[in-house]
This record gives sequence, C-alpha cells and structure tokens, in this order.
Amino acid sequence: MPPNVPTLLTMAGLLPFLWGAATMASPALAELGARLLGPRFIGPYVQLSYGTVILSFMSGILWGFATRAQGRVAATGYALSVLPALWTFFLVGGGPVSAAIYLMTGFIAVLGLDWLYWRQGLAPAWWMALRIPVTVAVLLCLLPIIL
Repeated sequence: MPPNVPTLLTMAGLLPFLWGAATMASPALAELGARLLGPRFIGPYVQLSYGTVILSFMSGILWGFATRAQGRVAATGYALSVLPALWTFFLVGGGPVSAAIYLMTGFIAVLGLDWLYWRQGLAPAWWMALRIPVTVAVLLCLLPIIL
C-alpha cells in the first residue's frame, strides 16, 4: 500500500486530466471553465499541456531511481530515464489527436519502465500499486481526445 502523502499528491495530479475530460463531456462546464480560467485550461488543451509536463516529470523520477543502482544497471537506468522527456519533446505536438496518441503511448511506456525499475528494486515496493491505477486513469482521460 502506497504511503498517504504520495497517494494524495498523485490523486491531486490527476485533477487536470479529470477536469479536461469533464469539460470535454460538458459544454456548460467548458464554458464556465473558459470564462473563469481561460480557454487554455479546459478540454484537450489542459490535458495535453499538463500531460506533456507530467510525462517529462516522470523522466526525473526514473532518473532518481537510477541513482540507486550501480554499474551497468545504473548506466542503463540513466539512459532509459531520459526517454520519456525526449519522447515528449520530439513527438508530442501537432494536432490534438496525434499529441494524445503520443502521450498515451508515452504513459504506457513509462509504466513499463516503472515496472522494470520496480523489479530491479530501484523503485519503492509500493510503486506499482500507485502507478498502475493512475496510468489507467490518465489513459481513460486522454481517450476522448482520439475518439
């Protein structure tokens, strides 16, 4: 079971994804959000910009895990940890559909890297119990963009 603080912060980190999905589903909520927050903070706009930040942030987390390793495992860990940020930088752009597809692919790949680091004992024992549900939630929130 993940500790309370990482769980709460992770759940709070889902809010922009959930908000974006909610404003895509409800025109009235989108209108209210656009009026109060600006159009950049509703629908796919908030999801894609925030998703880009979070996928890059995950590179930093993976880098931190790599610091717990030695030798070849560390070198591989460092190399793999920069991939989410590079993926985001080079591929997430263009139209909303392609950006969402690339972000979704990136989040799935990061989940694979999370598992690898977890199996190597570099991530906390509770890591996957936190990462699997949050990744599923993010993917479900991004899915309406491509449908």
